[in-house]
Amino acid sequence: GHYAVDCTKRRKDSKNNKSSSSPVQICSRISKERIKTRKITIGNKTFEALIDTGSSVTLIREDVSKGIIEQSKLSRDFVVLSGLGKYEVKTKGSFQREIELDGDKYSVTWHVVPTPYLEFQAVIGSDILEQAFVGFDRKGVYFRKHEDKVWFMHTQVYEARIKDEIEVKHVTNPRIRKELSELINNYIPKKTETTNVSMRIILKDDVPVYQPARRLSFPENQAVNKQIDEWLDQGIVRQSSSEYASPIVLVKKKDGTARLCVDYRKLNRKLVKDRFPLPLIEDVLDKLQDAKVYSTLDLKNGFFHVEVNEDCKHFTSFVVPDGQFEFNKVPFGLSTSPSVFQRYVYSIFRELMRKGIVIIYMDDLIIPAKDEDEGIEKLKKVFEVASKYGLEIKFKKCQFLRRRVEFLGHVVENGTVRPSVAKTIAVKKFPVPTTVKQVQSFLGLTGYFRKFISAYSKIAKPLSDLIRSDNPFVFEQPQIEAFEKLKKLLTESPVLSIFQQGKTTELHTDASQQGYGAVLLQEAEDGKLHPVQYMSKKTTPAEEKYSSYELEVLAVVNALRKFRTYLMGNHFKIITDCSAFQRTMEKKDLVTRIARWALLLEEFDYEIVHRSGQRMQHVDALSRYPVAIITSDTLTARLKRAQQEDEYTQSLRSMIGSNNDSDFFDKNEILYKYVDGRELIVVPRDIQTEIIKLAHVKRHFSAAKTEGVVKQEFFIPNLSKQVQNVIVNCVPCILTNKKSGKKNGFLNPIPKEDVPLSTYHVDFIGPLPSTNKKYQHILTIVDAFTKFTWLYPVKSISAEDVLDKLKVQQKTFGNPKRIITDRGSAFTSKAFGDYCTNENIQHFQITTGVPRGNGQVERIHRTLIPVLTKLSIADSTKWFKFVDPLQRILNSTFNRSTKWSPFELLIGVTMRNKEDLHLRDLLMEEMMEELQEQRDELRQDAKKNIQKIQAENKRTYDRKCRNAPSYQRGDLVVIQRTQFGTGLKLRPRFLGPYRIFKVKPRNRYDLEKVGNHDGPKLTNSSADLMKFYSPG
Repeated sequence: GHYAVDCTKRRKDSKNNKSSSSPVQICSRISKERIKTRKITIGNKTFEALIDTGSSVTLIREDVSKGIIEQSKLSRDFVVLSGLGKYEVKTKGSFQREIELDGDKYSVTWHVVPTPYLEFQAVIGSDILEQAFVGFDRKGVYFRKHEDKVWFMHTQVYEARIKDEIEVKHVTNPRIRKELSELINNYIPKKTETTNVSMRIILKDDVPVYQPARRLSFPENQAVNKQIDEWLDQGIVRQSSSEYASPIVLVKKKDGTARLCVDYRKLNRKLVKDRFPLPLIEDVLDKLQDAKVYSTLDLKNGFFHVEVNEDCKHFTSFVVPDGQFEFNKVPFGLSTSPSVFQRYVYSIFRELMRKGIVIIYMDDLIIPAKDEDEGIEKLKKVFEVASKYGLEIKFKKCQFLRRRVEFLGHVVENGTVRPSVAKTIAVKKFPVPTTVKQVQSFLGLTGYFRKFISAYSKIAKPLSDLIRSDNPFVFEQPQIEAFEKLKKLLTESPVLSIFQQGKTTELHTDASQQGYGAVLLQEAEDGKLHPVQYMSKKTTPAEEKYSSYELEVLAVVNALRKFRTYLMGNHFKIITDCSAFQRTMEKKDLVTRIARWALLLEEFDYEIVHRSGQRMQHVDALSRYPVAIITSDTLTARLKRAQQEDEYTQSLRSMIGSNNDSDFFDKNEILYKYVDGRELIVVPRDIQTEIIKLAHVKRHFSAAKTEGVVKQEFFIPNLSKQVQNVIVNCVPCILTNKKSGKKNGFLNPIPKEDVPLSTYHVDFIGPLPSTNKKYQHILTIVDAFTKFTWLYPVKSISAEDVLDKLKVQQKTFGNPKRIITDRGSAFTSKAFGDYCTNENIQHFQITTGVPRGNGQVERIHRTLIPVLTKLSIADSTKWFKFVDPLQRILNSTFNRSTKWSPFELLIGVTMRNKEDLHLRDLLMEEMMEELQEQRDELRQDAKKNIQKIQAENKRTYDRKCRNAPSYQRGDLVVIQRTQFGTGLKLRPRFLGPYRIFKVKPRNRYDLEKVGNHDGPKLTNSSADLMKFYSPG
């Protein structure tokens, strides 16, 4: 309803309507006192909201919403609102905010309505009833929150009552134990806030990846459909009509059930990798220094928290036997999913991470604390943030306020780290290998813990020798001893200390012809040196030829690369048994290899100490397989220097901490900007173009893709414009890319004289099959005004043949004012130029590659060649005898451009001709075919445009739809009321029951009424306006 004074249907005076037979539309008048409103406050914005339980959703006017949220951040969940009559309004999007009513807080989805379509500032709809009881009395309206459950729109009930599942008895302090239990039991993912992080997919090319659905058994198909139905209900996937499609695979889980996975391997090959780096496990574990109490959290369905960018959802499409779907949320299986989720979690906990409250690796969170009091306070802050962003937690896998926890495959306790028990049990039960592949598998498993084993490669050598292609597989006593020793060492849980800044640190190295190794040690609380990490590496065939002192230097250099993150910025000792090492480093003249290593050593603050070999047995003869080496990044070093020299970058750095712009921050002496969950390096002006070129030349991407690649790692102002400048000046792109967009320049018709024989269009046809007289070409001359055509068979395309025929023309018709030709050799010759000059004829040559410049003669050729082909099909060398008859018919035939025949325009009378019906029919047929081809091309182009729009409309419509239920003849259904009138607002939205008596194509049905109720006796409807009638 609405106020009568605001009614758009102006009522006439009732007196004037008495004699009128037309229906009178009446809008009831509503008293303002009967309207129930409440003041709502969101942030600093207060507004008046109408309480209307007749509205199925909560609405807010667009001008009001602008004071609460930026319109660009609105969710794209568009809703079409239907009111009285047939009018519909489409919302601008939605957002979620928490409001307080009568002392209780509610999470509400606000749908933004264009300002002209909503009188009230906001409308609280019936969706609030899912969270509260709404009562009306004379004083107004009141709200009472449901005590037994809390419900949220578009989410299932999140049950946090898990006292029996979470063990808290280990917490000795009763107060803290109670607080911990309440914190866990009261946790609810409210999702009142969102981030700007979403998955954007950039492909290396635009060729779609499409694979057919894989066949499934009946039980497998049922499991797949069940999973997809759940995902559809949760908004994780939607139906798709994408040209991309990846198949699915079913993977058996530990409990025997199947997990639906999408096989994105082919798509992954095309993906431009998201360069957001996942932290090294060692780096994460190193941050646990000084902590005694630990809590770990594991997020449920981590990737499904993150949205996929709307423009990229069609890339995630997957196909099953019963349909095609695409992901709204980040799917498992894409190679960029882990880094996107890492960025999402980092954006949520960014402030807490800066303060050291929480440490994150993927969806594993650890909260270190000095004691239980600090631990519970940090947990409260983490839970508060997680709840705001709607993160669901796997409480069964969490550990709270523990002195000893498992984290990232390690056991962390009292400042030390060791392999987790689950991992060592797997080693202990590993069967004796019987094949090379099994040996490789065992070495892969034990290699996970190689940093815990001194001389790992030496112990494993009998096993690693087996995987060489030139060695026979013999598993005898040496191999058995190595196998059992590795299992024993790993299952005894060797302990390494966690590296701590500021403690006394030593790097012990040793080298031999077989390999080299190192141990990083640090002073612990007991005053003794404890190992932090081992490094070992086999020498390559080339390295085996190094001299002893070169091998010692090599061991130190590779150790520094391996332990760079520990040693940079710390003073440490290098302990070696090579007395020549220090003297080598002090030499002025070094060989190239040693000089390069010496420069690397300059980055570190170290001193060299020599010890005898007997005191270095713990690092003697270490060797192992190659591992990833952390190397110095030349580009990063250049960026650092360029930032230091750039005034603009320095001005931005000076603002850090002044709260003028909190998005900029320093990290490892490099300035970054935080943008939509990404930490982007701020690129100084001097090397911006170079950075863009580096991104572009990888595959010479388009402007949009190049911009996307740059935005993954770097911040450059006005990036779009700079990318365009780089691509415009990229030589390979200039030479190979087609021009995009509309063609440049408009058609420039040649000015026409109003008299015949003023302008000639001249060109050749050929080469044709040689005739008895050696004719191989036809010289065509067309008068631009009358379209009169002369056809001269010639033996060659030389200037002499052209001039001979022009002189024949000259005898009868004189000279034209101008001649238009292409740039063939006959027309660019000196002889032809001299002829035109002497005869005072202007010669125009068309642009190379633009035949439309000589379109008059080109059009004649398109007609002439097929006709000559048909006439001389019996003997192609006899085409010569048909040229003269063709010329006569061409010149005596009605022309569509002039509406006259060329002969009539030139001579003034109709040509008298012996009628050759066959020849004329062929010529007319070819002209009509050409005309029809032009029409067909236009129609096909129009059809493609229509199909493109239809496909776009279908995709837009299908995004909000699902497969229609299959109704059968005889089914009882109810149908949606499609017409509303005065007084029908409170009537049921559906009519029925109706019985289906005819099933029609495209989900349409004919229906008959059953029983006595509103609605027509016979009608028809569609599946989207029907639902099953199943009372009781």
